[in-house]
Amino acid sequence: MDSSTTPGGRSRREATRQKLYEAAVTLIAEQGFSATTVDEIAERAGVAKGTVYYNFASKSVLFEELLRHGVGLLTASLREAAERTARGGGTRVDALDAMIRAGLVFIDRYPAFTQLYVAELWRTNRAWQSTLLVVRQEAVAVVEGVLREGIEHGEFSDEIDVPLTAAALVGMVLVAALDWQAFQPERSLDDVHAALSRLLQGRVSGKG
Repeated sequence: MDSSTTPGGRSRREATRQKLYEAAVTLIAEQGFSATTVDEIAERAGVAKGTVYYNFASKSVLFEELLRHGVGLLTASLREAAERTARGGGTRVDALDAMIRAGLVFIDRYPAFTQLYVAELWRTNRAWQSTLLVVRQEAVAVVEGVLREGIEHGEFSDEIDVPLTAAALVGMVLVAALDWQAFQPERSLDDVHAALSRLLQGRVSGKG
């Protein structure tokens, strides 16, 4: 990774990589992966072309690491929301609700990345497909953990299909958020969260 052993060197390296991530995701969202060149990524990031290859072996490696980085941020957000709810004495339904909001906040902050991520989930001929499946499962596993805890504590029915329900909840947030941004941008994040929260309360917790 970073050849520098100083904290300042590492932070500069990470700042450069972050610039490259942001440049790549914006360009690829605008014009597609194949049409985006390393020269364009470097120019958008404000760095020399050689800097791209110093940090990433190729454009494909950059994009693979971008997916890993972005989904990692989402996973961390979901996990932190669940843990924060647990520390506050909330129920598992509360934890799922907090995770929905965390997902919406993430998507609102990184809309271009979310569009790319959802699109790439449906492709099967990419070099990074296996990586994408791994990081997707890491995000879904956080939700699965809360569902299993809810079943163990009698909050949820033991008839719940945990893997499918977790994937459905993550998918609901992703698709609903993209629909919100594309077709209902006048709605606030609080409004969208409230709608999904009502759906969660009625379908997962069995209330209503």
